[in-house]
Amino acid sequence: MRRRTFFALAGAPAVLPHLEALQSRPSGALKIAAVEFWRLEGRRETVAGVTGQHQVQPLHVYEELRPKVFHEGTPAPRTVNASALYLKIKTDAGLEGIYGPIDKEAAIVVDQQLRGFLLGKDPLAVETLWDQMHRSNRHSRRGHFMMAISAVDNALWDLRGRYFNAPVYRLLGGPTRPSVEAYASCLGYSVEPEAARKHALEYKNQGYRNQQWFCASGPSDGAAGLARNVELVRVLREAVGPETELMFDAFNGWNLDYAIAWAKQVDQYRPRWIEEAFHPEKIESFAALRRATSVPVATGEHLYGRWEVHDYLRAGAITVVQADPEWCGGVSELVKICAVSSLFDAQVIPHGHALHAPLHVVAAQSPMTCPLVEFLLTKMTNNYYYFEKRQPTPVNGRLALPDQPGFGIEFDPAKTETVKKGTA
Repeated sequence: MRRRTFFALAGAPAVLPHLEALQSRPSGALKIAAVEFWRLEGRRETVAGVTGQHQVQPLHVYEELRPKVFHEGTPAPRTVNASALYLKIKTDAGLEGIYGPIDKEAAIVVDQQLRGFLLGKDPLAVETLWDQMHRSNRHSRRGHFMMAISAVDNALWDLRGRYFNAPVYRLLGGPTRPSVEAYASCLGYSVEPEAARKHALEYKNQGYRNQQWFCASGPSDGAAGLARNVELVRVLREAVGPETELMFDAFNGWNLDYAIAWAKQVDQYRPRWIEEAFHPEKIESFAALRRATSVPVATGEHLYGRWEVHDYLRAGAITVVQADPEWCGGVSELVKICAVSSLFDAQVIPHGHALHAPLHVVAAQSPMTCPLVEFLLTKMTNNYYYFEKRQPTPVNGRLALPDQPGFGIEFDPAKTETVKKGTA
């Protein structure tokens, strides 16, 4: 039996009945009264057998840790358990900000190290709180602590949008366009030639003008593995023709010699970029790869803040910055990263761990700086936002801009079997 405690979680409606009275309070009078986590649980439908393809990873230099070759099977519908963790920041006036789903690693830091610091603070002073959180801990500059700052910052932007009764992209100065183009990110789809050809045509026909594919082989797979990675590019280019942009991801799994060899062989097929060929600390390898090939070089999902991005751009290492507002410091920091990147004529195309924050930031930036968002097909089409009433879904390869206050997050009680309030 479903527990109908849902609306205790959903919090205040998008527009508070007493909004005018709330806004008339003196500046700084609004205070954070609670920092809470809510876990939603239920059951959802999914399809197995199609998206089990691995991508090359750093651990694959060890033969015993290398996955077996994936062969696409017959789609098999099934029902699975579903759960999601959301952060809610409450004020003493009943106004709330919501963001999620939140990674457990970030939630632990928010719960154990930031909760007490935030209580009693002005929730509308977003820039002040970001700076104070960043200064509050010696480990704040990256990793799980920066992910925690990101979660809080994004929830505060949602709260701010509800306070001003406007979508976040409007608070950021947008919109710069009525909808945002998405690229189809094909993580998990088979890289076997015929399967890749089939799915590439499928997504082209759905209106995606840009597709990203994930290489499965690395240096430990020898010359045969390199040949497979090159063959994937050829097959995809022949399948979709010259008008579709193709991007490729190596998830830190290559070395410089390997990446240069691949890039020189695939240059004729005009890849839009090669992403994360190396570990993020190897900035010189990124710069050397960029000098050695005309294939654009991209990275950024594991860069934490404007300072690391600036180091990469100053070194001439990349032309595409893929900072993720779930990890790099939230909406507040991604906006600064966009400003820094624009100085170098670099594009910012945020990594698509989630969609709410990237969509709103991109919608408020110049299309020259932020032309696209990532739509991670295996994640988003498998109901990453299952518990929400409005799930971001591209139509003809584009995402319409929401018009609800904040990020427009509202939960669907029909999909929620249990709601648990508690710690991370």
